[in-house]
Amino acid sequence: MPQLNPNPWFLIFLFSWLFFLIMMPQKVTSYLFNNNPTLKNIKKLKPEPWNWPWT
Repeated sequence: MPQLNPNPWFLIFLFSWLFFLIMMPQKVTSYLFNNNPTLKNIKKLKPEPWNWPWT
């Protein structure tokens, strides 16, 4: 059964994990957001009542 031969697949497995552990964090952390996050307004605004035209 060729599936049990670890010769080619172990190297593929090893290189893929090395890529994910070494290269990917650098690529993900270098990503820049288009919009900087802003803080929300802490105080709550009081909603205005609606003006119903039929009352």
